[in-house]
Amino acid sequence: MTTAADVIRAAAGANAPTPRLGLVLGSGLGGLADAVQDATAIPYAELPGFPVGSVAGHAGRLVLGTLAGTPVVVLQGRAHLYEGIPVSDLAVPVRTVRALGAESIVLTNAAGSLRADVGPGRLMALTDHINMMGVNPLTGINNDTIGPRFVGLGDAYDLPLKRALKAAAVAEGVDLSEGVYLAVGGPSFETPAEIRAFKVLGADAVGMSTVPEVIVARHCGLRVVAVSAITNLAEGLGDEVLTHEHTLASAATASADLQRVLTRFVKDYV
Repeated sequence: MTTAADVIRAAAGANAPTPRLGLVLGSGLGGLADAVQDATAIPYAELPGFPVGSVAGHAGRLVLGTLAGTPVVVLQGRAHLYEGIPVSDLAVPVRTVRALGAESIVLTNAAGSLRADVGPGRLMALTDHINMMGVNPLTGINNDTIGPRFVGLGDAYDLPLKRALKAAAVAEGVDLSEGVYLAVGGPSFETPAEIRAFKVLGADAVGMSTVPEVIVARHCGLRVVAVSAITNLAEGLGDEVLTHEHTLASAATASADLQRVLTRFVKDYV
């Protein structure tokens, strides 16, 4: 059976370098893919098994090439649970990154902040997560050739990679906070009561993605570093009306800083 990795290798050609790093670009954050050189770009719809999302702000294509001199594979956009896509399908893009030879993956997302001191336009490196999605992408029969039945997540967010990301932010003069990300299924935004409860649980940011990808990445042996672009204060903490259009506009504000930090990270630390 032809896999997505087979299609990508055929499109890129035999001389294409093996990617060292994967990057997943979230809502409104896809601009970094345009900086990839010697790029081979393939729409998700042409890759076997890839879930195809329909949310604005997600280009839905894979880009293979080099960024800051480092071979990378970039996932420009992602599918989401709230689009009715089975959680098991969300595993395919991350496993494809691993199948192409990458050893690490950078996950990005747009998120709401539960901390008044980390407002819209800021970046937050993730230190841990809370899964409130009610699903796990590893549910079902385990493929032992990919990873173990039971996966520990105590080291889900790689400390050396996070330190390198912080160093890149310092070098670029970008303030990078740290915090715990809580994932919900969506697509509705959270209620003020839910946000108060999430704060009690220890969450610093809330969003509708990333956690399934972290679980899958650790299952297949990828090291993980993740960063949220803060687009708003969570419901009940600010005055703005939360909409996806507002999310995209605010993500654009943080996107320039994120691109600089990730480019420096790839150049200096990968």
